[in-house]
Amino acid sequence: MSLSRRMIGVTLDAEPAGGYSAYPWYAMRANYATAIVAAGGLAVALPHVPDLAAAYLDRIDALVVTGGAFDVDPALYGEPDRHATVTLKPGRTDAELALVRGALDRDLPVLGICGGQQLLAVALGCALIQHIPDAIAGALEHEQTTPRHLPGHDITIVPGTLLHRIVGVERMAVNSAHHQAVRGAAPGAVINAHAPDGVIEGVESPHHRFCLGVQWHPEFLIDPGDGRIFAALIAAAGG
Repeated sequence: MSLSRRMIGVTLDAEPAGGYSAYPWYAMRANYATAIVAAGGLAVALPHVPDLAAAYLDRIDALVVTGGAFDVDPALYGEPDRHATVTLKPGRTDAELALVRGALDRDLPVLGICGGQQLLAVALGCALIQHIPDAIAGALEHEQTTPRHLPGHDITIVPGTLLHRIVGVERMAVNSAHHQAVRGAAPGAVINAHAPDGVIEGVESPHHRFCLGVQWHPEFLIDPGDGRIFAALIAAAGG
């Protein structure tokens, strides 16, 4: 393996004691790492230590914020009420938010995936829809019941966006594993993709050299565009 591979920090999920271990434990699905390695990067795991975010960012070349079965605290985007379906992991959110804000401050390439995209959007000034079925009449089934390695629906990509420049097409087939979504654009964020029901499927920042969030899970490499996203991240990390 070449020593020139760029180091890509990947955020971890966290679980309480039980199941895998009798003590609290971290987790990361293997295909996050394999997708990064296949694109030419070197995946490294980032534990949840907000006070050390700057130290970690000093040592990595790009940041990937992963998804998970939890939600961003609505208080972070100015909503005092919390939908009954919202599940929080405060320790994880605090650590990831410190990493994202630090990465944006130093213009380090950032890729947010699914819940990571939602956190990135909040960091850029967006709000979230707390539960799609209650907010959008006739919405698609965004928590697909079929396996995640299969597509759930298509998306339409906005021409002229970073995402469009990366994937080179205006439609992709993606998987879908979320009950929340970005509510709309903000001064620091541009919408780059939509589902057929209008649900926002991606955000990005025009004020940073590589700041991209996608609502689906490109690490499953369902569509040719998924691999291009990781390749573009690695290329940006080398720049």
